[in-house]
Amino acid sequence: MQDESGKAPPGSPAAQNSIHKNGHAVTQNGLNGTHTTGLQTPVDSRAPSPIPALPPTIPREQWGGKYEFLLSCIGYCVGLANVWRFPYLCYRNGGGVFLIPYFIMLFVTGVPLFLMELSLGQYGAAGPITVWKCCPLLKGIGIGMLCVSTLVSLYYNVIIAWTFYYLGSSFQSPLPWSCDAVANAALCGNETEGNTTKRLSPTEIFWNERVLGVVYSEGLHDPGPVRWQLALCLLAAWFIIFLCMLKGIHSSGKVVYVTATFPYFVLIVLIIRGATLEGSLQGVAFYLTPDWARLGSAQVWNDAASQIFYSLGIGVGGLLSMASYNKFDNNVIRDTIVITVGNCATSFFSGFAIFSILGHMAWRKGVPVKDVADTGPGLAFVAYPEALALLPGSVFWSILFFLMLFMLGVDTLFGNMEGITTAVLDEFPQLRQNALHKSLFLGVLCFAFYLMGLLLVTNGGIYWFTLIDSFSTSFGLIIITLFMCLGISFFYGVNQFCQDIIDMIRHCPPWCSKVLLYFKGCWVFFTPFLLMFILTFIFIEMYNTPLMYGSYKYPMWGKALGVCMATVCCLQILIWGIVAICKETGTLKDRFQKSIRPLNSWRVNNLNSTGRVEERVEPERVEAPFTVTLTDMDFTAMTWEVGSHA
Repeated sequence: MQDESGKAPPGSPAAQNSIHKNGHAVTQNGLNGTHTTGLQTPVDSRAPSPIPALPPTIPREQWGGKYEFLLSCIGYCVGLANVWRFPYLCYRNGGGVFLIPYFIMLFVTGVPLFLMELSLGQYGAAGPITVWKCCPLLKGIGIGMLCVSTLVSLYYNVIIAWTFYYLGSSFQSPLPWSCDAVANAALCGNETEGNTTKRLSPTEIFWNERVLGVVYSEGLHDPGPVRWQLALCLLAAWFIIFLCMLKGIHSSGKVVYVTATFPYFVLIVLIIRGATLEGSLQGVAFYLTPDWARLGSAQVWNDAASQIFYSLGIGVGGLLSMASYNKFDNNVIRDTIVITVGNCATSFFSGFAIFSILGHMAWRKGVPVKDVADTGPGLAFVAYPEALALLPGSVFWSILFFLMLFMLGVDTLFGNMEGITTAVLDEFPQLRQNALHKSLFLGVLCFAFYLMGLLLVTNGGIYWFTLIDSFSTSFGLIIITLFMCLGISFFYGVNQFCQDIIDMIRHCPPWCSKVLLYFKGCWVFFTPFLLMFILTFIFIEMYNTPLMYGSYKYPMWGKALGVCMATVCCLQILIWGIVAICKETGTLKDRFQKSIRPLNSWRVNNLNSTGRVEERVEPERVEAPFTVTLTDMDFTAMTWEVGSHA
């Protein structure tokens, strides 16, 4: 419709389909408003249509500097898995030979997916849910990431609570799990008398009885009472997380200067100390001795891929959220290479710190290194503390080690919590406007996690911890990441995505375009193929291998509960995909095609947050699906043009 002057009213589609860029009229299809194809029209002397008012945008935080983002990502990726999982996998899968599949998986799976998640977050300037304006059909991927991040945060802070307990106990001299403690004199005396009966060591008794209380529980069905010491440690851990995240990235971005760098200092000190110990070379040799025959095992390649996948924190939403606070022109390719290579180098060198001291313990006990090596909580809270107790100045080394574990855990939890809070704040942006409301939301969120985590600090809490740990990052996470890779490559368009990266880098050197060709091949073919391989192996292993904790075999209902947890996470993709299709109109094919196209607000999110409103739309690119409504004036003008040329 039109008014008496022939102009479209401000609210009409004709007015809405025209916006301005750098002073030039641009239509929604990206063509300049004065350009036509075919017949030339005279210049319209009428006043231009008024510019529609832009919706008010809430300023989005940004990192105080590029080092805050780099340190936050490094701290998020370099976590407990680098210390307690990689060295064990390395010696179990052929020593130094394991590095071959490890680095192949890094550059074929880890780096491409890492770059995809960082680029998506930085370009869209939005969290794991809102960022899927680029393809509304896949909004369920963001919801699934939120579910996975919730499960991981739930149990991850329990590890920090255990670390607090050990850290507090480390201020006792002698250490309560050492043979020098009076309570352990009888246990250590039996060992020295040559008793061949297998007995629990003082560190195992301290871990199972005094920390976990697992000896007082019969299994998953018998959690028992809450252990008040661990409950207090868990409360302290969540309170620290709350304080560090109270002001968003402005507070956590400053904390990472300490939490992300301190673990490297401790690792260097432990490597130097371990190198001076008798038997350390035996441990290092055990860590790196190659077994070339292991390269033919599918288990080795699966372990390499899973370690890359989990240690980089891909698919949980933390990377995407942290990248959303970057400046639009941040060099995301450079950051990806620095963070991923730094993370893997940390995993490799942490093995020297671990196995040099385990080698010394094996030498002291007169047993092979494989008898003292362990993985997971068994390494961090049993094997390594026992090795530290044998060192001169054991109290100092124990405090240093558990401080390092605390820093590693806190940094990783920052990333997970950032993924959750960013997703919610983007969906409810009014929370960003009021500092009090935002603080209350964060406080309620942390307290809710604390209440749910109390189940994991009961006598039988370790059984629930193992269940959530085993399934929260299992097949559900792989499926979420697989759909993210396929969705960006085939629905959003891999060529468009590469162009988005070039737009962000701006002055892209020649090597940048060549590197993007490699990543394009990975996203379209190699990475999905390897994710399918990992997924298949997980299903086979899950079907053939019972879930165990020590000698306890999980009941079928417990394993089914874990499968349900992982299934709920990946089912979000299907549920929200159906919702997106139902919101559209037309035939099923039309609905599907509309649901995979970006929304109108997709490419302006980043500009709203950085104040570059004048660069809102590129003149030669289709911004989003649109509808052109022709008015009577259009047909009148066309008739006049034909008549005048005749």
